[in-house]
Amino acid sequence: MSAPSEQRTSDIRTRADLLGLDSLFSSAELAFRDEVRGFVDEAIRPHVADWFERAEFPREIVAEMGSRGYLGIHLDSPGCPGRSAVDYGLASLEFEAADAGIRTFVSVQGSLAMGAIHHWGSAEQKAEHLPAMARGEVIGCFGLTEPNAGSDPSSMETVARRDGDDWIISGRKRWIGLATIAQLAVIWARTEDGVRGFVVPTDSPGFAATAIEPKFAMRASIQCEIELTDVRVPDSARLPGAEGLSGPFTCLNDARYGIMWGVLGAARDSYETACGYALEREQFGAPIASFQLTQRKLVDMALDIQRGLLVAERTGRLKDAGELDPVQISVGKLANTRDAIAICREARTILGGNGVSAEHSPQRHANNLEAVRTYEGTDEVHTLILGAHLTGIPAFNPPRED
Repeated sequence: MSAPSEQRTSDIRTRADLLGLDSLFSSAELAFRDEVRGFVDEAIRPHVADWFERAEFPREIVAEMGSRGYLGIHLDSPGCPGRSAVDYGLASLEFEAADAGIRTFVSVQGSLAMGAIHHWGSAEQKAEHLPAMARGEVIGCFGLTEPNAGSDPSSMETVARRDGDDWIISGRKRWIGLATIAQLAVIWARTEDGVRGFVVPTDSPGFAATAIEPKFAMRASIQCEIELTDVRVPDSARLPGAEGLSGPFTCLNDARYGIMWGVLGAARDSYETACGYALEREQFGAPIASFQLTQRKLVDMALDIQRGLLVAERTGRLKDAGELDPVQISVGKLANTRDAIAICREARTILGGNGVSAEHSPQRHANNLEAVRTYEGTDEVHTLILGAHLTGIPAFNPPRED
């Protein structure tokens, strides 16, 4: 069965905005959202199922994304677009409506790699790297997670030691987006003075990146393992403003913020696909959209998407006002991701057996969201962040037996 027409999709989307939430956004914000949506519909959506099937990240779209101002959207640094957090969120939603792998590229490039340099880099580092990264001429990656240090980065084993005016970095990183195609890597390592960040050219002797394959999720993206064997960099490669884990956590919070918007795109696309299918698919002599159980599923999905957008919009306004607490980011990342994966799974049930074919997007979105709910803080980690806030009792470390 063919996908719903453009007009029918528009009608479905309008009906699903039960609370008129478009009115929460300015005309400029809506115009930017629609611009991104048009780019996604033209350059990404027609090809993304094939990219996912072939496990291929489309490097050919990077330069155009840069020229359109989609990389480092929210960063107010040399050569960066300097848009609002709400603009960044709306763009993230539209990119993930196509595929989480594309939104992940925007996140890794803009919030993590560029974000680290923006927040913690010297004026010289910002001027050297950020304009080229914003244009898409240089791709970056962000090396924090390790084989033995996922949710607990304080146990990282990668080390950097001084050697005269240089640093020598050794260790391993895992699940690092874009590392095999990146020209530079922001590497976090333990030093005698605590955790520090370094901007490392990926062609440095001793730097090796290998793609992790095969995968069931994020197949239109690239995740890698990095091996650093006595990689030598000058002290000018160190991010001078980053001291301790607050450095990478600041970048992670920016990425988590984008995720709470992005997952709503996967949920919206799955809902629209299921609703369009239900209106056309006939069984027992009537469209399955006329059945009570199908309508209940559609109602539940639409309500959850509306609630999620309210959370995201409120969080974005707080972020733009400089009033956002990291705990509030955990609210959106946990709640919206959890709801989005349930929506995608429910949408697949409306498609029946056809839902497992690559022709339809909900199962692909659900697979991707298994990864999204794990990276940038698992459900469990964000639950504990919120639990500590609510009770005043941190529960990250299990009790020890004396």
